[in-house]
Amino acid sequence: MDLGDWLRSLGLDQYEAAFRENEVDDAVLPSLKGEDLKELGVRLVGHRRKLLDAIAALSTGGGSAKAASPDILPTIEQPPADAAERRQVTVMFSDLVGSTALSARMDPEDLREVISAYQQCVAETVRRFNGFVAKYMGDGVLVYFGYPQA
Repeated sequence: MDLGDWLRSLGLDQYEAAFRENEVDDAVLPSLKGEDLKELGVRLVGHRRKLLDAIAALSTGGGSAKAASPDILPTIEQPPADAAERRQVTVMFSDLVGSTALSARMDPEDLREVISAYQQCVAETVRRFNGFVAKYMGDGVLVYFGYPQA
């Protein structure tokens, strides 16, 4: 699948350069989350939602770009099983210590760069250990381990 053609079929070809610069290809697409799309520069919620829906359509076996278009819905051969399972999930909140004192001494734009660098470092470390960044909250990061995969 050509990434550029796929994005054009969704009407989102303006993101092609960002995807290529960040080495996002069809192997990486299924693992992208909303936060990843924000990092790629997809600022509009509608565009992120459209991309996530199209990625989900690719994952369900509608492998072509056409499967993600609203005109053609992917067919599901078997309905998903209604089976609950118990999982162990670890929730962690990581906060930048001393950020209040920093905010009094630093320019807001410089502080934002420090906080962004901190959050990026945390996110990379969390992903390395198969964690999931659930939410960025101010100068903190909410993280799940054991989610969505046990």
